[in-house]
Amino acid sequence: QVQLVESGGGLVQAGGSLRLSCAASGRSFSTYAMGWFRQAPGKEREFIAAMSWSGGGTYYTDSVKGRFTISRDRAKNTVYLQMNSLKPEDTAVYYCAAGHSIVVLTATHAAPDYWGQGTQVTVSS
Repeated sequence: QVQLVESGGGLVQAGGSLRLSCAASGRSFSTYAMGWFRQAPGKEREFIAAMSWSGGGTYYTDSVKGRFTISRDRAKNTVYLQMNSLKPEDTAVYYCAAGHSIVVLTATHAAPDYWGQGTQVTVSS
């Protein structure tokens, strides 16, 4: 059974930092692109960041560039999202995703092969 399990969410004050982790199990994701999405209340799920399977390419939505960093540990089958300088508008449920290509994560209508269950991030002002 393939699973992506996120952790690391929580409540943080504006300006603070959190690091989300996504542990993959059930198969190796070493050849998969990995990414993060988020969904705020009343809004559609949106793309945040992605990394190619080789780690050579990273992609970010404009609102998080310079503040968020995606990374992965292929040996641990884990992907991370370091979030710094958090703002109240970053409050959302954050989802990990895996795709057989980077395009399925970064396309306008993203269609990852796998989704995690989500972890809540709340940034207080």
